[in-house]
Amino acid sequence: MGALKGLMAVVGVAAVLMGGLWILQGLDIVRWPSSSFMLGDPAWTRNGTVLAVVGLVLIWFARRQP
Repeated sequence: MGALKGLMAVVGVAAVLMGGLWILQGLDIVRWPSSSFMLGDPAWTRNGTVLAVVGLVLIWFARRQP
């Protein structure tokens, strides 16, 4: 069970980081890459928020005690 919790934590952290990038690109704060279709698109702000929340839930489940 320890390996599964570790994997959940790693995937959760990756999801939070990717979601944060999507949020910032959707809000047009981070303009990288400069030709990205995600820049200034509110749909990517929403998608990033959902992904970040899923990542936080995965991290929470990984840190729960049995």
